[in-house]
Amino acid sequence: MQVIPPALEKLIDNLARLPGIGRKTATRLALNILRKPPSLAHDLAESLLGLHEAIRLCSHCFSFSEQDPCAICADPRRQADTVCVVEQSGDLLAIEKTDSYRGHYHILHGVLSPMDGIGPDEIKSRELVGRVRRGAIKEVIIATSSTVPGEATASYLIDLLQHEAVRVTRLACGIPMGMDIKYADRYTLARAIEARSPAR
Repeated sequence: MQVIPPALEKLIDNLARLPGIGRKTATRLALNILRKPPSLAHDLAESLLGLHEAIRLCSHCFSFSEQDPCAICADPRRQADTVCVVEQSGDLLAIEKTDSYRGHYHILHGVLSPMDGIGPDEIKSRELVGRVRRGAIKEVIIATSSTVPGEATASYLIDLLQHEAVRVTRLACGIPMGMDIKYADRYTLARAIEARSPAR
């Protein structure tokens, strides 16, 4: 005997496909949508249907945008000669929230992960080299995560750009603010020592 109606089951299955959402959370979300007025479901469905029609990749930085170039690339107040390389659009949003970076971006849309079948051709590395070779960029900031794939990707990009006429820097990694140094793991501590800067 089927306890969950087929239409609800289908919605739960689709929601459970999203990253970070398990079956339990998908069920809770589906039941919540079902309890709301039908207008909410229609609005949600319309926004999902319109997503791929309205949003495209910026031809400069590969960020998701409704315009090309995106708002950041089109902003004349941004420093066009500095490019921060990030893994995903979420990383761009995190950096923008700091309000401390005024350059442009380059989104790789992934990291090198041979076990998952992701090699250099699956990320936007060639496009980065193309941007650098056009000559307007003076500094490339590698801002990949401190994971094994993130570090592998950073090393690959550094090797790829070593013969180009551009300064390549890494985003500093180290001890988080407010953290007692004795609780830092040895890799974080090692990176903090390597990335030390002059005292001010």
